[in-house]
Amino acid sequence: MHDTRRTRLVLGVLLAAALVLITLDYRDGAASPLSGLNSFGSSVFGSAEGAVSLVTGPVRRLAGGSGSSAEVASLQRQVTQLRAELSQERLSRAQSAQLESLLQLAGRGGYRIVAANVIAAGPAYADMITIDIGRQDGIKPNETVLNGSGLVGTVTTVSTRTATVLLTTDASATVGVRLAGTGLIGAVTGTGKAISSGGLLRLEVFSASAQLRPGEQLVTFGSASGRPYVAGVPVGVITRVEAAGSSLMSQALVRPFVNVASLGVVGVVVAPPRTNPRDSVLPPKPAPSPARTPAATRSATATPTATTGSGG
Repeated sequence: MHDTRRTRLVLGVLLAAALVLITLDYRDGAASPLSGLNSFGSSVFGSAEGAVSLVTGPVRRLAGGSGSSAEVASLQRQVTQLRAELSQERLSRAQSAQLESLLQLAGRGGYRIVAANVIAAGPAYADMITIDIGRQDGIKPNETVLNGSGLVGTVTTVSTRTATVLLTTDASATVGVRLAGTGLIGAVTGTGKAISSGGLLRLEVFSASAQLRPGEQLVTFGSASGRPYVAGVPVGVITRVEAAGSSLMSQALVRPFVNVASLGVVGVVVAPPRTNPRDSVLPPKPAPSPARTPAATRSATATPTATTGSGG
């Protein structure tokens, strides 16, 4: 564009007209002659803005709106509740299985029991548990405690609603036992390592000439009036025989039948059996693997040789 006098005149007129229009619109407000033009522009561009808001609004609410946060929080609460219900269902199934096993053992032995749940374990230096029954349930000190696998321990202290049980694995616990089949009498003592490391029991038989063998099973010998131990409760199985040395007793290590690290449902024996069940409550011994005879061994060795010879 050439800078001529005519050009400068046109620009000056346009600038003056713009100033007049701005002044009229500002001073008259809604009564301004330009209000119609403003309304037309607002309707056109306002509709476009509303359409954009309609599309992008749900996205903004999903990304960070308060409604979305409430929905997410509600879903999280539902997931947490479902997980808790699932855990409770699994726990109930485990408790049901333990209770069934306990009742079967008590029925075979003729023990009258009161079932209980383990609600706490003792400190690391003592193998003790707390159960959720007590004096109001007829529980007294020095009563036998067992589960579906065998001997758990004995009641030591009782409150109104709870009782403390000393496990057979505690170092201060000693239980009179009898070897199944042979009738040898002895005693097992805890090593104090059951809860922390799954320790064994130590067996001493009151005979230096006794022939102990791994795999032999033990049951409780029984106390007078069945307290603190009733007779015939499975205790454990010998895993290793130790040299007697200068001792007058034969010694061995015993793996208890009860895994105290997974105790859930137990039973307190409130009345001993009318007759000694002796070995009838013991679990069946595992069947030994079949031994191969020397003839079978020679036959198995000779077969490849014969096959090789016929192939040649």
